[in-house]
Amino acid sequence: MGLFDRIKRAFTGEDEVIKHEEKKESIVIEKYDKGMEKTRRSFSDRLNEFLADFREIDEDFFEDLEETFISSDVGFEMTLAITDALRDEVRLKNATTSGQVKEVIIEKMVDIYEKGEDNLSVLKKAEGRPTVLMFVGVNGVGKTTTIGKIAWRLKQEGNKVLLAAGDTFRAGAIQQLEVWGERVGVPVVAGKEGGDPSSVVFDAIKKAKEENFDYLLIDTAGRLQNKVNLMKELEKMNRIISREIETGADETLLVLDATTGQNALVQAKQFGETIDITGLILTKLDGTAKGGVILSIRHELNIPVKFIGLGEQMDDLQPFEPEQFIYGLVKDML
Repeated sequence: MGLFDRIKRAFTGEDEVIKHEEKKESIVIEKYDKGMEKTRRSFSDRLNEFLADFREIDEDFFEDLEETFISSDVGFEMTLAITDALRDEVRLKNATTSGQVKEVIIEKMVDIYEKGEDNLSVLKKAEGRPTVLMFVGVNGVGKTTTIGKIAWRLKQEGNKVLLAAGDTFRAGAIQQLEVWGERVGVPVVAGKEGGDPSSVVFDAIKKAKEENFDYLLIDTAGRLQNKVNLMKELEKMNRIISREIETGADETLLVLDATTGQNALVQAKQFGETIDITGLILTKLDGTAKGGVILSIRHELNIPVKFIGLGEQMDDLQPFEPEQFIYGLVKDML
């Protein structure tokens, strides 16, 4: 059963498995529902208002629909992809009512995001050695907090976790990570403020291997203003990791602030020019109406979202589930 079919069954009540099969699943749905409230209101309200004046499907209809999507922070390229797909599908299915048009819109959004792939949010796990996760992102996006919450999640799953304070440039960054390490009960490898971050990474890998840690999470500096220095710094870190672990970092995760909307897409493109990003983490989704940026990032960069921040609590950083996200996005439309 495809993602769109599962969403439809959830809406129509044909299948209560999604909501009630497990208590844990129900809690996750509740977190998505609450955390996406602002984005859902922005997206659904705009589309419902637009379709309330629905008369006929002509070129004016598609132009107005594009404006509605763009104003919902879906992004220009994703908007064009959806409306182009809609043109053919609406005629093919002979959609004439606003309800039929809504259904086609949701179906195309699902198709374009999913791209036939499954389990996109699952972190890679190395065999026989520590799994290395490197975190990048500009200052202020919640990178260190994200690392702390993921460390907590991995530890809750029974893993032995080590943190590396590779951001030696921002004042207080080392202390902030150490506070998180103490809070979640995992050790932190740190150097001196202003010191060489690559030496911290080297020491952390050595400790992780010698003491049989399951995961090593590496914090990095978040300076995008000077891309040359950032690139050299990240390249040096990658060389150290690759020298000590043949395959290099198992995941390089870019942390983005969802409240910045399309600027998050710009940051993703800029970091993508510097380093090979394997996954994205969007923080502060609960505090913004701009969650539609997830769709445009996936469409334009083809990088999966691994986690999204849905609140302040430790377990509010949730693995990204396309089904729950799109359900949360469109539930008020049906």
